[in-house]
Amino acid sequence: MAQVRPMRADARRNRERLLAAAVEAFAAQGEGASLDDIAKRAGVGSGTLYRHFPTRRALLEAVYADRIDALAARAGDLAERLPPGPALRAWLDELGAGMIRIRGLRALLGPAVGSGPDGGPGCCDPLLGAAELLAGAARRAGELRPDVEAVDVLRLVHGVAAASELADGDGSQLGRYLGLLVEGLAPRPRA
Repeated sequence: MAQVRPMRADARRNRERLLAAAVEAFAAQGEGASLDDIAKRAGVGSGTLYRHFPTRRALLEAVYADRIDALAARAGDLAERLPPGPALRAWLDELGAGMIRIRGLRALLGPAVGSGPDGGPGCCDPLLGAAELLAGAARRAGELRPDVEAVDVLRLVHGVAAASELADGDGSQLGRYLGLLVEGLAPRPRA
């Protein structure tokens, strides 16, 4: 088994400066911010950035890991305080708002819930677990259609957040669109 060497102090400082610069750049310019500009802001070369973060996705994951974990943890909090349907809706509201407010989160979540080669295990697994917790409880309570899976919920809220941001630029239609989504996910009364 290979031993992992601890990071040198200068490498740790470079990594911290890169993360701080990336937070600022992604907040200002979104997930498409120039990686070369991030390296310059951090006072390091592009090679240093790529040694720490070999891909844009790796940098986005490092920048947003804490926020993803916090959004996922909210599912447990809401599940304890609210009935299943309202807990799911409250969490979807928070997740959708997070995708609009936290520039880059939607870019991370898209491939994670997609079927392409970048999908599968990764940084957004906590969100999938949270969606499974809440969607499963809502299904068992009869407040969510039985054919709706957690990944469906994440894909749909991803699309709703994108549509809301496109519609008005600031996501002010998010609540309305999520209401339509939740209504569509509810079980239909039998005729």
